[in-house]
Amino acid sequence: MEKRRLAVISNRLPIVLKKEKRGRWQIEPGSGGLVTALGPVLKHRDGIWIGWIGTNAEETPAGPLLADLLSLGTRETGYSLKPVNLSREEIDKYYYGFSNEILWPLFHDLFSRCSFKPSYWAVYEQVNKKFAKAVIQNTDESDYVWVQDYHLILVGRELKRLGVKRQTGFFLHIPFPPLDIFLKLPWRFEILEALLEYDLVGFQTVRDLRNFIGCVRALFGYKLMGSKHLNRIILHDREVLVGAFPISIDYREFEDLARTGEVAETAWIIHANLPKRQLILGVDRLDYTKGIPERLLAFGHALERYPDMRRKVTLIQVVVPSRGSVEEYAKLKQEIECIVGEVNGKYTDVGWTPIHYIYRSLPRPELVAYYKTCEIALITPLKDGMNLIAKEYCASNTEEKGVLILSEFAGAASQLHQNVLLVNPYDRQRVADAIHTAFLMPHDERQARMKRLRRSIQKNDIINWVNSFLQAGIAQNLGDFPQAEFFVPSPETDSDMASQVNA
Repeated sequence: MEKRRLAVISNRLPIVLKKEKRGRWQIEPGSGGLVTALGPVLKHRDGIWIGWIGTNAEETPAGPLLADLLSLGTRETGYSLKPVNLSREEIDKYYYGFSNEILWPLFHDLFSRCSFKPSYWAVYEQVNKKFAKAVIQNTDESDYVWVQDYHLILVGRELKRLGVKRQTGFFLHIPFPPLDIFLKLPWRFEILEALLEYDLVGFQTVRDLRNFIGCVRALFGYKLMGSKHLNRIILHDREVLVGAFPISIDYREFEDLARTGEVAETAWIIHANLPKRQLILGVDRLDYTKGIPERLLAFGHALERYPDMRRKVTLIQVVVPSRGSVEEYAKLKQEIECIVGEVNGKYTDVGWTPIHYIYRSLPRPELVAYYKTCEIALITPLKDGMNLIAKEYCASNTEEKGVLILSEFAGAASQLHQNVLLVNPYDRQRVADAIHTAFLMPHDERQARMKRLRRSIQKNDIINWVNSFLQAGIAQNLGDFPQAEFFVPSPETDSDMASQVNA
């Protein structure tokens, strides 16, 4: 693969800009798998990261101060940081509006939550054009431009409209909906046309890829040529590569942290304070796609249906605050807390509380301690692009005693389905049954399942994800593409999942 400079374009820069109480600005490095994975690649390729600074233009520090802060961030990250400033109105209509009141719910099959306001689209176009101009100012024709996620679908289109040639790739981190749901989007043609302006479009799973291809066929009728891992969409004047590239985690980081003395001590304290019981863990950002109320109700149903579990299990539900100023999310928080109160009120006994509810973000070592010590993980989103929590739990489960209960609607299910307990999060009774099955599962079966899960995640970690996408995007032809180096579910995977779900 050629060593070309890489430009990553995302909604946010990989740094956090914070203002202290005394009015002093500070920069903190961002966290997360994407930052961890792309950092070394950007350093190696003298790359740049273009994104929103995280504050609105009216509150962003003055020019010289911002330049100093970004220089500090560049020294800490090892690659250039190029900010895109957004006004308060742009943040409201592009980010909270079109991105998170239209694309987010629609792409998660929850179209009833969409707010199709025409003004959102106009500002979404405006901001994507602003990002495209930032790409033009900071890159040249020899660079590879990699655009990330649903906030910036139009960047490739805007580059073409501005008459600029760049080799571009796009990766969608969330699911892509089937045709009957996608058709409800008033700007369906514009979104598809914009995606087809990229040279390579990547999705999380084969199912998402098929949904996209189905929409392209239905709305445009373009021809398709397939290969084992990639497909070519034949346009009038060129071809677009589309493929499935399941994102993953930094396996080694989580495993190494789980083996530290700090994490081991915290894990021991957690279990010492909740003795003689199996711990069930749920970890989610506050969002209606995560299925938290449904999970809590299913856990309550399990206690009702299986009295042998009472006093012998505790559900630790961690909810990470998100969009607290949005009314819908505030209502969701109230609903969650109401259900926690009802379940605990009904089943609490002396010395035992069924649900321990944590509403805060956990430091990484503390989170890994929960991963390491909890015997069961209950990961049941209503819909997820991938769900990296499931993979983090397995990587941190160094004693290989854990059982993963996973929603069949999480993208991770396509990779992990053979060694987890698959559930439909809407089926309260079956989720309760799965919890009881996990509770009774013998140690040997737990260990065998977890060993296979860990091996699969280790083999297909986030470094492989980055390499596979870039090799597909930068390779001169598909013969240069090392197809065996990363996991892509075969078309048979969905039928295998269906067999397990129906069993």
